[in-house]
Amino acid sequence: MMPPAPSPDIVYQDTPHDPHLYNADLAPTTPAQRTWTTYNYIALWFSMSMEVTTYMLASSLIAGGMNWKQAIFTILLGNLIVLIPMLLNAHAGTKYGIPFPVFVRASFGTRGANLPAMLRALVACGWFGIQSWLGGQAIAAMLAVLWPATAHMPAVLWASFLGFWLLNMFVVWRGVESIRFLQSFSAPFMLIMSLTLLFWMLHKAGGFGPMLSAPSQFKTTSSFLHFFFPSLTAMVGYWATLSLNIPDFTRYAKNQDAQIVGQVFGLPVAMTLYSFIGIACTSASVTIFGEPIWSPITLLGKFHQPFAAMLALVALLVATLNVNIGANVVSPSNDFSNLAPRLISFRTGGLITGFLGLAMMPWKLMATFGSYIFGWLIGYSGLLGPVAGIMVADYFFIRGTRLDVVSLYHRDGPYEYTRGINPRAIVALAIGVIVALIGLVIPALRFLYDYAWFVGFFIAAATYYVLMLQYTSTPQTTSNHLSSV
Repeated sequence: MMPPAPSPDIVYQDTPHDPHLYNADLAPTTPAQRTWTTYNYIALWFSMSMEVTTYMLASSLIAGGMNWKQAIFTILLGNLIVLIPMLLNAHAGTKYGIPFPVFVRASFGTRGANLPAMLRALVACGWFGIQSWLGGQAIAAMLAVLWPATAHMPAVLWASFLGFWLLNMFVVWRGVESIRFLQSFSAPFMLIMSLTLLFWMLHKAGGFGPMLSAPSQFKTTSSFLHFFFPSLTAMVGYWATLSLNIPDFTRYAKNQDAQIVGQVFGLPVAMTLYSFIGIACTSASVTIFGEPIWSPITLLGKFHQPFAAMLALVALLVATLNVNIGANVVSPSNDFSNLAPRLISFRTGGLITGFLGLAMMPWKLMATFGSYIFGWLIGYSGLLGPVAGIMVADYFFIRGTRLDVVSLYHRDGPYEYTRGINPRAIVALAIGVIVALIGLVIPALRFLYDYAWFVGFFIAAATYYVLMLQYTSTPQTTSNHLSSV
């Protein structure tokens, strides 16, 4: 019979631990640190949703040929789907107060956890670079409003990009609590500013009728579905990163209800609301300018009212800073720290994230809406979907939500497996990734790539579950492994 799960109120910092697996940033949160309420999680999702890449995610569907109703449906469905693994993986963070790189040790092993953590971290580095590039574009656009001659100076854009990158690094140095402070106050501000932009475009277009009049470009159901399913995968892939490392945030929740209610309301409502703004403004750009403009920065550059453009660009900068720190720094900083807890702190991990973000050349990832949707989003969803499937299968179906938290910070315990690596998780991950991405090299199997996140999630989860059932059913592992979970 399994023992009861450890109480989350235990102060694990007072328990002996392996210094190779532990530091203050990776330690379980104490009751005093669990201060996040439902409002904080709603604010988290509103602040992370209301930013440039969400707008461009929605506007790319219009640029790709959808009408506004088709685009809204695709976005809402995708976010309701990704909410499921989001809530499932959030549970352990709240129950045990552990971050993602520690949680994933249960399935991949104390050393093997570095593999999924690094996959997640590298994707976050790419996003960090993208957000920094967009923030730099916004600053350059603001300068062009004040001094039009700078619009034709590439050096201004690159200086703006590097300046915004340095601003992000400064906020990282201030620590995680500065994120909660920034998000709590910026979410209402961003909502007001986004609605202001929407109504300004509404006025320019001459009403909602002309604003949303752009018809679907798909003449047949088959042509629509050919674009719809990859787009749905991209919608899920957009938050595939957070669906893994959501414990990094829910470990600060007062209780499960606070994070569940906050996320169930915050994620779909915030994404649908802000996506509608992007969809409506892009659709209106067809009426006003004769072409769909998927980048809000480019759109604002066409306005001739300096004050309105400046105000909107400031709003974009605040939102971009929020989401870059909250979504793209917290997780990889913890992940890099997990590699060498004694040497890499949260701050050092944040600096590593920033430099890798530069190295991934974000200006190429955001060159067109096609490279954004069908290259970047779907591509990395095939890497992260399998990790999510393994985590869910392990925590809920193998362990029944029971973890030995103290052993997560020790070698030679139930999560040691084979020299700290669970080969069954590695095999399941490899199979999931290969099947999800094989369509990139075999045209006849392209449909697997179009569903990359879904294919990877379910293939990896099923493979892991079967392999772990065989592992835990052997006499030498039953008493050593399951008795501790």
